[in-house]
Amino acid sequence: MTEAQSLLTCSLCPHHCQLAPGQTGFCRARSHREGKIRPDNYGFLTSLALDPIEKKPLRRFHPGSQILSLGSWGCNLRCPFCQNASISQAGAETARLQLNPEQLLALALEYRDKAGSIGVAFTYNEPLVGYEYVRDCARLLKENGLCTVLVTNGTLCREPWEALLPLVDAANIDLKGFTPAFYQWLQGDLETVKTNIQLAVEAGCHVEVTTLVIPGKNDGAEDMEKEARWLASLSPDLPLHISRYFPRWHLELPPTPVETVYHLAALARKWLKYVYEGNC
Repeated sequence: MTEAQSLLTCSLCPHHCQLAPGQTGFCRARSHREGKIRPDNYGFLTSLALDPIEKKPLRRFHPGSQILSLGSWGCNLRCPFCQNASISQAGAETARLQLNPEQLLALALEYRDKAGSIGVAFTYNEPLVGYEYVRDCARLLKENGLCTVLVTNGTLCREPWEALLPLVDAANIDLKGFTPAFYQWLQGDLETVKTNIQLAVEAGCHVEVTTLVIPGKNDGAEDMEKEARWLASLSPDLPLHISRYFPRWHLELPPTPVETVYHLAALARKWLKYVYEGNC
């Protein structure tokens, strides 16, 4: 077998990594092992906490509730401003514990009974690079009357996204900017994210969107107006969170002026009913 014949393509996200045996993909969480593309982070957790649902952020989904929240490692974007780069841009060395789906269900039921948790939020890193774990857990959670929440960058191919959506109760999806050039900076694709937001809304999933505003990068009034108009075309009731950037990881620009966030939020309210300023 030639080297080219031994390559396998990961079909989960638009990167479509072609991996030789033993090679790990762009996301750091999926590799070519034993003749298949396999998730290396299945069941391995780097973070586990009981959070207010508003922290996801979700403002219009079971407000005032708590949710068991967990993360693993890996991400299929390279945002220079990542707030969780210590796990999203890391590997197996960051894992703190391992829970199979049945163990996670047991923990979720325990937190429901003792703390009123409504279910599980897959968050902190990009959860969908561990797609199989999210899917398997979400099935068990739904069977037991618990909610599944995703906090995701929305960078997933259509087929796996549509297969997962019936198991997802709510999602906060990052719409990181509204130009192809901005997404190229992150090594992502704007149209993929827009499509996945639309598919989630059409599937009846509760969707909220977050845009982190970065000075000189995605803080233009025209782009925000275009974004808000497009979101309103899906539903004027779709909540939008406009958040203030602070220096993180590789990006050392000064924090976004508070007045910029409030100005962009005011523009977005021309089309959207629910707009929230964040980190101000």
